[in-house]
Amino acid sequence: MEVYLVGGAVRDELLGRSVHERDWVVVGSTPAEMTRLGYRQVGRDFPVFLHPETGEEYALARTERKSGPGHTGFIVHADTDVTLEEDLIRRDLTINAIARDGNGELIDPYGGQSDLNERILRHVSPAFSEDPLRVFRVARFLAQLDGFSVAPETLQLMREMSGQGALAELSAERVWVELHKALSSAHPEAFFSVLQETGALEPWFAELVDCAIRIPESLLQPGDRYAALVGPLGADAVQSLGERIKCPRGPDRLAVLVANFARVLATWRQCPPERVYEALQASRAFKKQSVLPELLRVIAAIASVESERLLELVADIETAVTVPALQAEGFQGAALGKALDSARIAVIAANQSA
Repeated sequence: MEVYLVGGAVRDELLGRSVHERDWVVVGSTPAEMTRLGYRQVGRDFPVFLHPETGEEYALARTERKSGPGHTGFIVHADTDVTLEEDLIRRDLTINAIARDGNGELIDPYGGQSDLNERILRHVSPAFSEDPLRVFRVARFLAQLDGFSVAPETLQLMREMSGQGALAELSAERVWVELHKALSSAHPEAFFSVLQETGALEPWFAELVDCAIRIPESLLQPGDRYAALVGPLGADAVQSLGERIKCPRGPDRLAVLVANFARVLATWRQCPPERVYEALQASRAFKKQSVLPELLRVIAAIASVESERLLELVADIETAVTVPALQAEGFQGAALGKALDSARIAVIAANQSA
């Protein structure tokens, strides 16, 4: 059997980028042989094995034939007669269809090295259109890789796939994975820009159609970036988008806070103190698991806000108003809760003109 390093590891080595994981293709072997050599099979739909020592993935060379909707609707053929070139041609982009053999020699049947040098994302074959997830993968690679552009013919294919409604076949979980990777990248705006250009924001990101996409450079965490992107669209848009893509609780909650309270906190001195208190309560400012610092960080990236002063205000409230002091005054039960709220609101009011 022959073993080749493939995909992102080869691409990133050639680009001088750090390689975080390595994937391998095995040509001329069988599941029985791999098991006999100590590899542990983990793939049910196609034969993928874990190396007994490194834990890296080794997949038998395979071909695929479209059999149903989505990115999982394929019939896989993995046998000893499948060549490396046949395996590579099923991949999404030419820059991901380069292999390296055990002697360090590159096998590049589809021009991936040339496209790397030209900084071009180009699909390998017409089979690209059989997997709608690849539209989002191209957008994500554009966000991750510096100075790349998408080949005109690949852009056109992405437009055709979008126009045919292929993206609706995807699962929300897979869409979120690609979005999260893009938001973790150096150029997250590029992800949305190319989707906008190819009509691929619908159906998953319909709220962003015709919007000016802006993700502040000061924000580095993907959850912060998501909140800054969608929060200004308003609470209804945040809710509908979050439900559609099954946004995890953390970034979704932060985006909701931005939608509901960014203006309140940015103009807290002019707002009714009850409304400011509502914003502080919603961000759990008086609890150990407060998200107020994260909320203020996002708001500061999209508007002017007195972040330090608001954090000081919370500290002032906690110093001036305590539960034991109110209990000493005779407040208990529901009356204690109302007295606590009223006293905190009074401190906010006193500080608004200070």
